[in-house]
Amino acid sequence: MDNWNVYFDNEEDLKRAKRDQLFDVLKTLPWVAVVDQFQHWIYTNPDHTDQQRTDAWMQIYEPFGAGFADWSEHKEAEANLWQKQLHIFEVPFYYIEYGMAQLGAIAVWKNYKENPEKGLQQYLDALKLGYTKTIKEIYETAGIKFDFSAAYVKELAEFVKSEMDKL
Repeated sequence: MDNWNVYFDNEEDLKRAKRDQLFDVLKTLPWVAVVDQFQHWIYTNPDHTDQQRTDAWMQIYEPFGAGFADWSEHKEAEANLWQKQLHIFEVPFYYIEYGMAQLGAIAVWKNYKENPEKGLQQYLDALKLGYTKTIKEIYETAGIKFDFSAAYVKELAEFVKSEMDKL
């Protein structure tokens, strides 16, 4: 994003594009968590009824994602929002990888912002590994942690928020 000014000659458009991108980065993480948790519920409750599934969806969705839109006049649509995620139907339990990748990308970007030369070199070194190492080893080579603890996710989210605040 440091070079997006090549594509955006209007400063306000540039700021808006950066804000939108960073907001979407943060918005993705709760959605991934919701989809993953909902899939887990579905597969551990194979004999559930339609109403139980709806109740489970709402219970899982409410704490994570309900604040992004006002669903008060569209309760039925909200209760069926999970159906928009094709991964639930086509590739169960694959969606969590998007969260892993998003957190990894944020951490690589954070490293780059803190030390551009080192951050870029670590990233390139990690890419060279391809599929020859475990994902944890690839992350470590990139200079980042393969860590999904609340503290680490909060650290990365605060970094993104601080970058938004600079705009």
